[in-house]
Amino acid sequence: MEIKVNALVLRAADYGENDKILTLLTAERGKLTAGIKGVRKSGAKLKFAAQPFCLAEYVLSGRGGRYTVVQAGGGESFYDLRCDIGKFYAAVALCEAASALSFEEDASPEMFVACVEGLRDMCADDECFALIKFLVRALRLSGYGFSAGACDVCGRDLAGESRLRFDMQSGSFTCRDCGAGAGVSGSTYAVLRAAGGRPCGDITEDGKVRALRLLREYFALKTEARLNGLSEYIRLLRAE
Repeated sequence: MEIKVNALVLRAADYGENDKILTLLTAERGKLTAGIKGVRKSGAKLKFAAQPFCLAEYVLSGRGGRYTVVQAGGGESFYDLRCDIGKFYAAVALCEAASALSFEEDASPEMFVACVEGLRDMCADDECFALIKFLVRALRLSGYGFSAGACDVCGRDLAGESRLRFDMQSGSFTCRDCGAGAGVSGSTYAVLRAAGGRPCGDITEDGKVRALRLLREYFALKTEARLNGLSEYIRLLRAE
């Protein structure tokens, strides 16, 4: 049986001498694993379809719950993401997060769209803020969204506050005196609020790094998944 899907390559792993195993995020069937043969040979016709972040229409042959790529075409390569080390690791982090939040044969067109739009934003502009926006959106789509509004205890407006708290369990921000969560900076709050579509104060480079660190810990707590690509991207930002 053959199926046709619109898919994004989340991961490509070498298999045997010339093949690869792809982790695909599809709009129609959620996450799928598929083999693709001969693509490590020079001049292989489907070599492009096994590249990281490739977006294309894939034809898959299925048997016994296993899939093999037999054809692919169209779409985008997101080539710019493979030419800049910062953008590359930001895109790797996006794909790792999407993989952790997606499931085999469980369609999530919203997650697929979020991934594609996130990668396009990374190509066009600031990949760091694009990654933050994606993580905020992906967590919300998966039922792990958090509040970046007023204090969750007293209702006080947190805009302009320099020190706040964030409760990892409830996913809520509070005044420094109201909550018992981890201390966070006002710049972190401003970035996360802006990433959710509600601008609040200046967006600083330090605030973006701090926001990524908070998101990494929150993601690990909620999903029990470690995002190694995100840790490497944060390390790169700190080295700049």
